Amino acid sequence: MVSRVEHPAAGYKKIFETVEELNEPIPATITGVIPSWLGGSLLRMGPGQFEVGGEPLNHLFDGQALIHKFDLKNGEVTYYRRFVRTDAYVRAMTENRVVITEFGTAAYPDPCKNIFSRFFTYFKGIEVTDNCLVNIYPIGEDFYAVTETNYITKVDPDSLETLKKVDLCKYLSVNGVTAHPHTEADGTVYNIGNCFGKNMSLAYNIVKIPPAQGGSINVVQSGLCFLPLMSAECVYLVACGCLHLFIFSMCVCLQTWFHLATKDPAAYMSSHKFRASAFNLFHQINSYEDQGFIVVDLCTWKGHDFVYNYLYLANVKEEWEEVKKAATRAPQPEVRRYVLPLDIHREEQGKNLVSLSYTTATAVLHSDGTIWLEPEVLFSGPRQAFEFPQINYSQRCGKEYSFAYGLGLNHFIPDKIVKLNVQTKETWVWQEEDCYPSEPLFVPTPGATKEDDGVLLSIVVKPGAERPGFLLVLDAMKLTELARAEVNTIIPVTLHGIYKP
Repeated sequence: MVSRVEHPAAGYKKIFETVEELNEPIPATITGVIPSWLGGSLLRMGPGQFEVGGEPLNHLFDGQALIHKFDLKNGEVTYYRRFVRTDAYVRAMTENRVVITEFGTAAYPDPCKNIFSRFFTYFKGIEVTDNCLVNIYPIGEDFYAVTETNYITKVDPDSLETLKKVDLCKYLSVNGVTAHPHTEADGTVYNIGNCFGKNMSLAYNIVKIPPAQGGSINVVQSGLCFLPLMSAECVYLVACGCLHLFIFSMCVCLQTWFHLATKDPAAYMSSHKFRASAFNLFHQINSYEDQGFIVVDLCTWKGHDFVYNYLYLANVKEEWEEVKKAATRAPQPEVRRYVLPLDIHREEQGKNLVSLSYTTATAVLHSDGTIWLEPEVLFSGPRQAFEFPQINYSQRCGKEYSFAYGLGLNHFIPDKIVKLNVQTKETWVWQEEDCYPSEPLFVPTPGATKEDDGVLLSIVVKPGAERPGFLLVLDAMKLTELARAEVNTIIPVTLHGIYKP
């Protein structure tokens, strides 16, 4: 995947600009043919307001949460959006200033308070934001907009109305959970968060929300297993197979540690100590078990320099040549495959334990009992990232698979949609001049038997066009356009979402 498209006109800046919500859904103009079986709603979350009271919000993850919906019904398409009425949003609009500290923007004491009142607010600690701009997913019959804190917000997927703020600390032994849970076929939701372990040590807590509660989150199995927390460590829960949960973490000691936990019974596999060179990541693609190994595919960024530092709005809204210069200083992206052996014997020190014929990834046992992992690189291009990955989740999650779909980032600017064959490393690309797509969601054709039989849905922005925002429908096999539904409004960047049939 090599991008030859340059962006000297800097149209990408439009996806980082504030928009207004809509009073009612607006109709889209359709070109091409939308498959007759495709009927439902594409729901997406992202930032929609990038300044408050004339002061800018600094980071991509700071903008006020905006929920988007493309409805596909009876051959017609409409688009609708509303801001989520979180406390962070309502209080910011009421006081015309940033009231709650966000990821990269600090809130300051109320200027209307006297000097003593402002001074003592510093001793109350930082108030945790509920700005749920990252993702939306179902729990039972309900839908929740989420970020990476302990607050999630129940929303109506039809009206986009904000219904209820939920503090997960009331139900779970966590200080916060990820915005990327794993959902089983039966509706069981797994997630992971940080918490306090024995003797007030820091730890990770894997939590399980059973499917039989009819949308309630009151009954939660918290503390399925606790994992020790290393200093300055970040953790991720990776899609699991039938027996194991795979967790990995990045520590600032220039190494990455991989952790394993069993699902039934729930237990931390402390005897398996895997490590690798340091890398950053936002997302994993898939993982599965095969012949006594766990195969893990990840969207990584080389090194220990945090990629988050390069996503400040001042950076991504620069002129194109400056954007490219900044990207050359950032970690290089790679899609990597790691393989973790489950059957380990002390006498096998110094040899490659991976015997799978289809990968060059290695795992070598050292004398201290740790296993050093070296990956197979599935994709790499100069400053070209394969990110926001998706698979045929309902069919291939936790199983051997062939195809991943992702958003192509050209020096951090999203300008293409990519299909990657993880077995042959072949790629297909959809790209159009001055178009900026979002994460492509895979929707399988009803009754399909082939893994890539379905469509991809992506919200695309084309600044300067008569109708600058559109829903793109691609054939997932060929990555060719089937249809687009255009609306006369700019749509800001979106992060994650779901397709609701």
